[in-house]
Amino acid sequence: MESSATQFTLQHAIALLPLLVTSATLILVMLTIAWKRNHGLTFVLSVLGLNLALLSIVPVLSIAPIQVTPLLLVDRFACYYMALILVATLACVTLTHAYLGEATLSTGQGSRQGYPGNREEMYLLMLLSAAGGLVLAGAQHLAGLFIGLELLSVPIYGLVAYAFFDKRSLEAGIKYMVLSAAGSAFLLFGMALLYADSGSLGFSQIGASLASGSGLLVQIGIGMMLIGLAFKLSLVPFHLWTPDVYEGAPAPVAAFLATASKVAVFAVLLRLYQISPATAGGWLNDLLTLIAIASILFGNLLALLQSNLKRLLGYSSIAHFGYLLVALVASKGLAVEAIGVYLATYVLTSLGAFGVITLMSTPYNGRDADALYEYRGLFWRRPYLTAVLTVMLLSLAGIPLTAGFIGKFYVIAAGVQAQLWWLLGALVLGSAIAVFYYLRVMVTLFLNEPNLRRHDAPFNWGQRAGGMMLLLVAVLAFAIGVYPQPLLAMLSTISLG
Repeated sequence: MESSATQFTLQHAIALLPLLVTSATLILVMLTIAWKRNHGLTFVLSVLGLNLALLSIVPVLSIAPIQVTPLLLVDRFACYYMALILVATLACVTLTHAYLGEATLSTGQGSRQGYPGNREEMYLLMLLSAAGGLVLAGAQHLAGLFIGLELLSVPIYGLVAYAFFDKRSLEAGIKYMVLSAAGSAFLLFGMALLYADSGSLGFSQIGASLASGSGLLVQIGIGMMLIGLAFKLSLVPFHLWTPDVYEGAPAPVAAFLATASKVAVFAVLLRLYQISPATAGGWLNDLLTLIAIASILFGNLLALLQSNLKRLLGYSSIAHFGYLLVALVASKGLAVEAIGVYLATYVLTSLGAFGVITLMSTPYNGRDADALYEYRGLFWRRPYLTAVLTVMLLSLAGIPLTAGFIGKFYVIAAGVQAQLWWLLGALVLGSAIAVFYYLRVMVTLFLNEPNLRRHDAPFNWGQRAGGMMLLLVAVLAFAIGVYPQPLLAMLSTISLG
């Protein structure tokens, strides 16, 4: 691997291709919006750009690992998480098109079809945020980490509050902005303390200089950085914003927040934790163990009480990142592979679950169809959509023959290998609780149909882009559960640095 990148070469340009293509796409989208507002054109440009960025990862793999300036390291680990972020963004952009609707009719008191405001900026904000995620995936320097994290987070403030006609969306946007800013403040202060002690901002240099022993300043710095990242990942006790923001955000934005955003932050946390020996072992492991157990139990127990599907998925995501911490604490052996498998399966199933909510809420009609009673008897009206949601819920519960089972199996294997019996006990207990509330939603889908119904998916949902993407996600969730070898073979080549 190259030690420095003082001279920018063609190889460095190739290594940056996914980020460069994504950036070029968002500039093109911005210029197109300035020239002429066209919802369909903006969507097509966004999808083409993201597909090109995804394809550009192939030539990157042939030259990885390569260091592009001291801030970024593009290796197979970064390529995998870049691909995951781009796939999640592509799915969310497709759902956004379905959610915003084809046309807007705002005359008189008649029914509106489609989102009544400007729709094109939603794609622009999503592409900006995805670019931040790509920076995070390759970050090996605290400055790179902070730049990527802010580029990821700031557009999400606007995305969460995008449905400004709904007061819940505005409230969620303000809550997320204030708490995210607080998380960033903790992160910056922690970085300052680390720099004060080690004299460097690079992950590996910090690790090397602290390997001999870490003082109080370093421990406080690492603790504060962990608080900042835990805010972004909504781990207990920094989780209070999650259910409100998930409920208030438009459904495709909630999907983006649950998938692309969290994957990017967890990828950089994993790299930081594995490259810097000062962060592994000792009191930090104990702290992460407590956070993991609390996230698993609180997330699942609070999800039991929910009658709103988006809030339920919000609490469920807290528990899922608690499960991921089990593999992070394990750190050795299967850990990196287990986290890769789990994040892939979690992204797939979350996209599917939020995708059903998106299609049920289309075209935009002032409020998302997220109340559980609106899904009562869905099987009798939209059987295939019900089948998709059922597969997603079974996968989130970790039932065999679904992708979620493979992810959970690998996390348990990593925990057994590291003999983390307390964490595994919490994981098994949390999973048992989770089965109950997932089954409660599934049973609701098959109950008798109520007389009053406010929302429903379009009759031809499966023939539209959002519906086809959703069916593909459902097939993949089942296929990975039955035959996970291709995913596992790809992940076996991943290593850090």
